[in-house]
Amino acid sequence: MSIGLLLTEVIVSFCLAATLLYRYGNIFRNHLIVTLSVLIAWYFSLLIIFVLPLDVSSTVFRQCVNNSINIDDSSIVHALENGSTTIQPPTHQCKEPWSMVPVPERVYRNLWRVVYWTSQCLTWLILPLMQSYIKAGDFSIQGKLKSALIDNAIYYGSYLFICGVLLIYLAMKPGVDLDGPKIKAIASSASNTWGLFLLVLLLGYALVEVPRGLWNASKPGYTLHYSYFKAAKLSMDKAEAEDTVADVLESLQAANMAINPGHPFHNHLETIFQKVPAEMKDMMNRRQLPDDTPIDIPSEKALIRLHRNTIKSLQTLQRTETQWGILVEDIFNLEDIARNQTSHDKRFKPSFPVQRSGISRYFYNPVIEWYWKCFFKSYIQKALSVLSAMLSIAVVWSEVTFFNEKPVLSLFARFVNMAKAKYDYFTIEMLSTLVIAYLCYCAYSTVLKIRVLNLYYLAPHHQTNEYSLIFSGMMLCRLTPPMCLNFLSLIHMDSHIIKQQFMETQYTQIMGHMDVINIISDGFNIYFPMGMLAFCLATYFSLGSRMLSMLGFQQFLGDDELTTDLVEEGRELIKRERRKRQRQEDAISRRREFQERLPSSGNASRYRSSRQSNDTVRSMKRDDSIDSARAGLLRDFEANNGVSSTTTDYIQHVNRSASNQSFNNDGSYYGTSESNRFDRGYPADDYSDFAGDNFWNYTSDSNRVGPAPRGLFDDI
Repeated sequence: MSIGLLLTEVIVSFCLAATLLYRYGNIFRNHLIVTLSVLIAWYFSLLIIFVLPLDVSSTVFRQCVNNSINIDDSSIVHALENGSTTIQPPTHQCKEPWSMVPVPERVYRNLWRVVYWTSQCLTWLILPLMQSYIKAGDFSIQGKLKSALIDNAIYYGSYLFICGVLLIYLAMKPGVDLDGPKIKAIASSASNTWGLFLLVLLLGYALVEVPRGLWNASKPGYTLHYSYFKAAKLSMDKAEAEDTVADVLESLQAANMAINPGHPFHNHLETIFQKVPAEMKDMMNRRQLPDDTPIDIPSEKALIRLHRNTIKSLQTLQRTETQWGILVEDIFNLEDIARNQTSHDKRFKPSFPVQRSGISRYFYNPVIEWYWKCFFKSYIQKALSVLSAMLSIAVVWSEVTFFNEKPVLSLFARFVNMAKAKYDYFTIEMLSTLVIAYLCYCAYSTVLKIRVLNLYYLAPHHQTNEYSLIFSGMMLCRLTPPMCLNFLSLIHMDSHIIKQQFMETQYTQIMGHMDVINIISDGFNIYFPMGMLAFCLATYFSLGSRMLSMLGFQQFLGDDELTTDLVEEGRELIKRERRKRQRQEDAISRRREFQERLPSSGNASRYRSSRQSNDTVRSMKRDDSIDSARAGLLRDFEANNGVSSTTTDYIQHVNRSASNQSFNNDGSYYGTSESNRFDRGYPADDYSDFAGDNFWNYTSDSNRVGPAPRGLFDDI
């Protein structure tokens, strides 16, 4: 017996959860309580995935030992009946799993008790309140907590009502005693029931869409057209988010004009302004309000509502801008792949070079990059698509037939039974891990793809806000336990589903069974597989997409005219983004040439100071003539010693963005660093330099925005 493997999986699960949280969240900006809560939620969900297979193999061994002891006991009874005086002690021939831990009943039971109930408290109590607390617009801790409780009142009230009805039903049922363990089992069953019904929707979609998505991703032409379509739709969302922020800033400017510094509500107004980036404040100060804007002193409730709208609008704008930046980079990459596929020298030539480290440049040179992106990647994606399709078919077949006891029709149950006969615990653990991980991937990847849930988005490179992180933690804690219960039913290790007497896993004993509530368990074996099969068929024939398209929610349908129009619109938008990016690259090139022409940096600094002194704006009197104004402008122009004002404007622009560009020691441009590809222009909560085609436009320097956004409790 060894506990080494269990400790290894516990440590690996924690490292994986911490790595994912570091990749998607910003641990230096997010509040510590949010970071710890999300880390625990992700960690415990991953721990269930990795440790449950060990519990399964341990249960298989204990069942084998129990069966052998029962056989020996019957032999002893038979020997005593025959008058034999020699009795052999009970023995067994079962091989012990290589991952067996000492006293597995106590170890796994205590582990599952801590993991399961902590996850349930997080997903049903702590995280929902924390999520509502973040978006609350109150200016005190008591006010935020009150708003969070009111926001969750309907949510919790509906669940309390359902639980009350179930308790009354069970109390009136004869032969049922409502003691403490029974009520605890009812609570866990209610949570698992909610999760299983949600799994019907998520798995019904993902078991078809994941293989199809991998197959379509192997076709760069299809993926490029689909990306153009997404760009057209996302640009509309981005424009709408910008208009919403403009309306909020207009209301904030009106409130600022109405509330004087000595007013009691001025501190509340300052709290709201601290949420607004510095560039937005400057733009708001330069903007004039319409003449019909009412300048009335708002009430405290109006300020709370304005604070909440400010938080929500800025989060939406940050999400859409982050999605837009990632999507533009992906489309640029797809266009580069399409252009390099016909290359004869087989060297990948990107439109915008990306800086890599020395080791990365050696092992991932342009030749290897060409073979990977233009040749091998497509075939690997097709192979993964075929494998995932086979796994999806096995899952659907097992879901439809897992309730059949004899003969055993569930494929996973047959595989586990075959491994049991050979004492192949390694196969049992690997098969369990593979199936659970695939089910979790299908469910979790689908949650953030649903258009209704577009408020939540996990963006890499530290671009995910606190609201989306909390939502992801809630969904992981809410879906993982019922998903594991479903897996145990697939391999016939839930006696309340198969109706057989055998040893169960310690996880099942802690989590409870579905048949505590007879209203649900009576038809569960019939409606659960039928519902999943129905959703799979609807997804395969794209019935949901066609129905949403008929209702006005345009979906990507190849034979639709509106889809073609959106693809063309997206292509034009990407062309504009490419021209904008190319102008930035040309500006960097001109700056390099300008630096090479100057003999020293001192001359450049003297030139800039001379230019700044010559460019001083002089106030004009009303009685000055137009000719004198023109003469003054001409004198300022001639004082530049032949250097055009365009170059000066370019210098001012490049000085803002030079921190995100990389140069060699000789001053030559080397490209944009890989880590700054998404941070440049798409900061998590900083919105800098809003001026451009869509009224506001992201630029590159987030350092000019000012202090970092405030944390969860910093405005109290």
